[in-house]
Amino acid sequence: MFSVKPMKPTFKCYLPPVQTDVKNTIEPPIKKLEPKLIQGEIVVNEVNFVRKCISAESSQDDLWGKLICTNFKVSFIPQDAPSKQKSQLSHLLLGEHDIPLTCLEQVVTANDTKGKKKVLGSNQKLKFNPTELILYCKDLRIIRFCFDEAGPESAKKVCLAIAHYSHPADLQLLFGFEYQGRRYHASKEEHVNGSAPRGGLRTPIFDRPSDWDREIKRTGASEWRVCSINERYVISLSLPEYIVVPVSLADQDLKQYSIFFADQRIPLWCWNHPNGSALVRMASISDPLQQRKIDQKVFTAITKSHPQRSEVIRYDLDKSLPNIQDIQSAFVKVRQICVIDPFEESEERWLSSIENSRWLEYVRAFLKHSADIVYYLDGKNASVILQEEEDRDLNCVVSSLVQLMLDPHYRSLIGFQSLVQKEWVMAGHRFLDRCNHLKKNEKEESPLFLMFLDCVWQMMNQYPAAFEFTEAYLTVLSDSMWIPLFSTFLFNSPQQRAQHLMDFAKNKAIPQGEEQAVYFPPVWDWSQQFSTKDQTLFNNPMYVGKGAACVQNGEVKTFRRTKQKTYSSTLRGTPASLRNGLKIGEDSLTRRGSLVSELKSDFSPVKDESPSERFFRDWFSRAADQQGLLIPLLLPSHVALWKLYFLRWVPEACIPKGGPITAYHKLSQLVDEIEILQSQLRQYKGPSGSTPFPNPSRPLSDQRRMYFKAASPTPPDFLTSSFPFTPMGNLCRRSFQGTPISKFLNGAKIWLSTETLANDSL
Repeated sequence: MFSVKPMKPTFKCYLPPVQTDVKNTIEPPIKKLEPKLIQGEIVVNEVNFVRKCISAESSQDDLWGKLICTNFKVSFIPQDAPSKQKSQLSHLLLGEHDIPLTCLEQVVTANDTKGKKKVLGSNQKLKFNPTELILYCKDLRIIRFCFDEAGPESAKKVCLAIAHYSHPADLQLLFGFEYQGRRYHASKEEHVNGSAPRGGLRTPIFDRPSDWDREIKRTGASEWRVCSINERYVISLSLPEYIVVPVSLADQDLKQYSIFFADQRIPLWCWNHPNGSALVRMASISDPLQQRKIDQKVFTAITKSHPQRSEVIRYDLDKSLPNIQDIQSAFVKVRQICVIDPFEESEERWLSSIENSRWLEYVRAFLKHSADIVYYLDGKNASVILQEEEDRDLNCVVSSLVQLMLDPHYRSLIGFQSLVQKEWVMAGHRFLDRCNHLKKNEKEESPLFLMFLDCVWQMMNQYPAAFEFTEAYLTVLSDSMWIPLFSTFLFNSPQQRAQHLMDFAKNKAIPQGEEQAVYFPPVWDWSQQFSTKDQTLFNNPMYVGKGAACVQNGEVKTFRRTKQKTYSSTLRGTPASLRNGLKIGEDSLTRRGSLVSELKSDFSPVKDESPSERFFRDWFSRAADQQGLLIPLLLPSHVALWKLYFLRWVPEACIPKGGPITAYHKLSQLVDEIEILQSQLRQYKGPSGSTPFPNPSRPLSDQRRMYFKAASPTPPDFLTSSFPFTPMGNLCRRSFQGTPISKFLNGAKIWLSTETLANDSL
């Protein structure tokens, strides 16, 4: 007779545990540790007497407190009150020790006394009592908790809960849908935090014809029009409802041609140059028999849109750039070097490893090919069609970089956000798949958007006065991908977004006709995440705007290049037979040695100089116009590792009162002092010598643009090269039984190999 084991309940039904299995020792009374919850957030599981590891050297600085799993985040509440001195960016929706569940890459449990470890997924069992929990995060943090004094069953349950809730089975289970429904109804009567028309946004969403019309007028694209044939997504599920097409192309012809394009993605206008040339993107044509006929029609229409009827150049990015798997592989390698392996930047081997990861090589490749296209648009007055098989990955990066180089509008904060909205969100970049929010398909995961942000940072690093925003802004924007509260980075296409938000509105009893940007806002309203004070960290004190011509003339010598006429050498000899970043028989993406060997010893013009080389040589021979065309320098010495992003959590790389933040601090104070003086001058009305009186239009002190104020001349003690982030407690590479964790993880395709560890110690 067989005995039937009673079925164990799934942890979906777990209640917060009663702490009954703590060691039978007399504990001093502790204060009640309660989590700070936002609307719709509930506690799923929790455990007391948890130690969060802070320092890799000793446990002296470790924090004791409660570890909590909610339906939104993993939260740690320290027993001791935190220091009152502010040392990092304060998030309005997340605490200092909080991690959104969508930010978790892997959840690892270990029992160091038994030498057991396991990577946890959804609905998995854990047959040993964990003594440690290590959380590997998509923003490169590694958080480590120890359960020395915690109840073993409670520790096990909270680990399983974190693993389960970080693997949502469906998109609608992401916490943003619950949060925004509650937030909408709570704020409906008060008209706060996004309930005003369009959510109070100044950034265009490009979900309506008027947004596209304004962009057409701004760029002077008089021979292009807004087309509505894709309303209700009847033509393509991945294109926006409204697109811009040549005036000479009829809607009927577009409908007829659409069936031959991949996913029916007809050519999509991106931008117009003042000389009349246009930047267009499109998917490949699936039927080779129709290729020539459709090409002729499309090319003719684009040619007609140009005032000089200039030629149209097709640029195939699939043959020129690495594919998404190559980019993901390079990112995994550079992450391993920067975060997992011991940090030894001074060693030549470390620097070589960074180069061998190929991440910086791919950054150079994207910048180089974008500059090639700039030459065609600006130097040859030719229109360019960017072609990619599906038009949803490489085209997003290159089209954005080209516009960033050519149009200073996109180097302002609002302009940059509109560029991302237009060329990424509405153009159908697969954020859901590429970010792997549902953790279902690692083969589709690829950091294309991070690659773009890194390319933007390279240009900011070379032309620091040309951008209104800072690298802190770029880093925060990247981190926002892992906070599932905004519609910008959650979906694969505008159609998927519209469908899910329509179902969401129906489920949450939101009135029909209410704008989606109101009840499920995009990320661009930063007041949802940060205070007005903290948002000033996004402002670049060196920015040379349109109204600062005198400043520009005064500062232009700072950006004059004396030895960078070699740009053409880095562009010379680009082979046409590139496929996914590789040329048949050899590495085609030029490496450090071959790039250096190509450089000429003298920088004078050569007789066989091509038109493109002459274009770049001429541009680099002049002073850079911060409000004009910008072309990046591409030699390996010019393309650097983005340290604030990749090394901000690494304690060994953190320089107290050092790094770029020290210059930012001084410049911010200087600009703040100038603006105070300007404001005081504006107070004087009437004839000279009259008594000043306050100007009602004068900005309040808390509305000043700079984060660091003129009143505090000495740098704060908390300033480090990682500011406004801190590595303390956010990266712990401790060892398992004396074995360095870097050895334990070394060579893994991902942070930890689920295949090799899934059955470990069961």
